[in-house]
This record gives sequence, C-alpha cells and structure tokens, in this order.
Amino acid sequence: MSYHDSVLLQKISAHICQSIIAIQQQQPELLIAKYRTINWQIPTNKSALSTKFKAILSQTQTWDELLQKLQSSLKAILVPPAFDSQLLSDLISSIQQLNSENPESNSLHFPQRQSIGIAVLLLDAENLQLNTHTEKFLTTICNCPLQVKIAFANWSNRGKLDVELHERGYDLIHVPAGRDNADGKMIAIGSSIHERYPNVQEVFVCSSDKVMTNLCNILQQNGILVYQVSQQGENIKLFNSSTSEIINHSLKPLPEIPSVEQFISQIKGLIKLQQKQTASYWIKLSILSKIFKSKYQLTISQIVAHHFPGKKARDVFINYPSEFVVHQIDEKSELYVTVFEHHQTKLDNSQENSQTQLILSTITSPPELEQAIKNILTDLITADHQKSVDISILGSKFYQQYGKPITEQIKQLQIGGSLVKFLHSCNSLKIQQVGKKWEVSIKN
Repeated sequence: MSYHDSVLLQKISAHICQSIIAIQQQQPELLIAKYRTINWQIPTNKSALSTKFKAILSQTQTWDELLQKLQSSLKAILVPPAFDSQLLSDLISSIQQLNSENPESNSLHFPQRQSIGIAVLLLDAENLQLNTHTEKFLTTICNCPLQVKIAFANWSNRGKLDVELHERGYDLIHVPAGRDNADGKMIAIGSSIHERYPNVQEVFVCSSDKVMTNLCNILQQNGILVYQVSQQGENIKLFNSSTSEIINHSLKPLPEIPSVEQFISQIKGLIKLQQKQTASYWIKLSILSKIFKSKYQLTISQIVAHHFPGKKARDVFINYPSEFVVHQIDEKSELYVTVFEHHQTKLDNSQENSQTQLILSTITSPPELEQAIKNILTDLITADHQKSVDISILGSKFYQQYGKPITEQIKQLQIGGSLVKFLHSCNSLKIQQVGKKWEVSIKN
C-alpha cells in the first residue's frame, strides 16, 4: 500500500470514529446494544476502532468496494434505522469528499470507476404496495444505493397512488386494464434492466405473484443479486437469492421505543389509573402488560429487550425498588406490582445521623435485623399515618437502604424459615394476614 493510501485510510477512519462518538452522544439508540456502553472517546477504544476499520478497508481494491465494505462493517455496530439518520448521511458525504480531494487515490489503490453500482426496485403496484417505512427498510438491506424505482399498474383505477409514488421518486409504467398486464410488463422490462442500467448490481422484485420467479432467475443469470419481496398479511417477506436468508418485516411501523425514564413514567401512570378503576392496591403484571400493549402498541418485553438485553419484564420492577414494589405469594403464583410512593419527612440532625449510621452499618445478628425493620416501619408509619405496612413495601424499603433483598439478609444470618416466620418471632413486631397479603406493625 502506498503512502497516499495510508493517509486516506487514516482520514476515513478518523471520520468514522467521530461519527460513532457523535451517535453515542446524540442518538445512542442507533448503536447495537452491546456497543452503547463503551466509551468511544477514551483514546484506547478510539484507537482500536480506527485500527479495525483501517484493516477492513485496506483489503478493498476499488473505491466502490471500499464504500460497500464500509456500509457492511457499519451494519455490525449500528441498528438498521441508523442508515436513515442525518449523522450517517453526513459521514458518507465527508468520505466522498475525501476521495474527491485526493485525486492521487484514483490512480493508486482506490481507482474511481465511471459508474458506481446501484440497486433497482421493481414494484407491481397492482399486487403490492410499499409505504415509505418499508421502503426505508429495504434501503438498509442492499449494499448499493437505491437509485432507480419503477412501478407498474393501470393508474386510471388506482386513485391517487400514482401521484404519491411520483412524489416518492418512482418512474411510473402504465399498462391497460386486464389480468397479469402489469406482471407481463414488469417481467419484460425487468429482464433487460441490466441493459438499461449497466451498473445495476442488486434488484428488488416486489410482487406476491409466483410468476415473478422466472424474472428472478433471469436476473440472477446476469450476475445480479435479487431480493424477492412479497406480502403475507401484515408483514413483508424478503428472500435473499444469494444467501437464501428470509427476513420478515412488519408493514406497520413500530412506535418509537421510549427511554427508560419515559417507560417507568408510563408504567406508573397505568398502575395508578388501574388502581382507581379497580379500587385495588396491587395490579397483576399480566394485566398491566395487556393494558400497556393496548395503549402504546408495544409490549413491555420489547422495551425490556431493547434497554436491558437478557432481562425479563419482571426484572425491571424488581430492579427498580425506588419506583415499584412487587409481591408474590409463592414462586408459582403471579407477580403483583404497585407504585412505591415517595414520602419526604423532615428529620432533625440526631435522627438523620442515626439513619445514616444504620444504612452504612452491617447487620450481623437477628436482633439487629429486628431493630432495622423496626426503624424502617417507624419511618413508613409516620409518613403514611397508618398503623401497619404491607410486607412487600417493607421489603422494598429495606432493599433501598441496605442494597440487598431482606430474604437474602435472612439467609446470610442463617435464620431458618421465611420472612413471615422471622417476623412472627420478633417480640417488638406484630404480623397479620389481610386477604392474600401480610401486614406488619410495631407492638405497643
């Protein structure tokens, strides 16, 4: 590799690193989950990223190959919607500008050809309709830029579809009314598409008609990568002729995934609404999940998978004790959820110091655990003006102060039995069952 090639690759890699850092700062959701938590601004991480891209791009022989390799490499660290973002568009423009500013590269390692590979989309508009959401998805699948879109139909009976597609950049081919006329015209033009566009490398054949199989075979024989796109109910099915991979994509765009803060706020709002409607303090997680999906067109599991890969829906409620309280009668029963109500009580200096000392101290015996529970109950009862506290709220408050579940503390102290059994054994505490839940109070 020549000196000029090395300099150019160094500049390209620097632009890539700057863009990844910008994406992490401005739109971290565009990064694949495992790359969001890496601090790309640290010199060692930034250097490793730059070195990786230089090694990958140095294997290419032409400028077109470099751009294709760049796009496929970015797909390994970015989610598909990233390729519609302004940040990535600016990156590609910057890299193209670098090539034009370095004419030496055209005669050295990166000769720029007269024609750049393109992708073409052929659409049987009488058989299948693509919205802008699905069309953008298709552009993330192909390696070449989608520059030509042709739609076939009898436009006289398609309402304003021709106007819409024209505004979206489609070339419109009109056919007379009649069965299979659009199919025939699409096959005829598609079969010679490589003659009309010599630089075509990829073609989307968008039709649910099986007759298009012949067109796909002709295109493949001409060395063109074909994507067969058909509709199955609410989904688009995409078949890659090269890898035989099948991708299913919803025609309906999914709502935007909320942030963790928004999600917690949405859940708390639904719990409080359900409490008012049912006059019940505890809400089943299964019921809450149904209500959430109905209101936001997303499942709780989808949001958890996005923000907390590998976690289950119930884990979110357990891991946010400052926001939620969970209750489960036994391991096989349903999980119940409620909102943890925050109460700020004014403490004098002696109380505050005593509470801080308690939080920082380690519980080493059953009497110390009993005293810790009694102190927590005192705060909760004073704040709520109630005589007793739900055992799950007690457990949540204990977790807040000591950073561990109270059941784990019981095991560490080698106290036999459950939390309920331990509370029964405490001389200063009183526990009683109210319906399906247990309530605990301080003995007078």
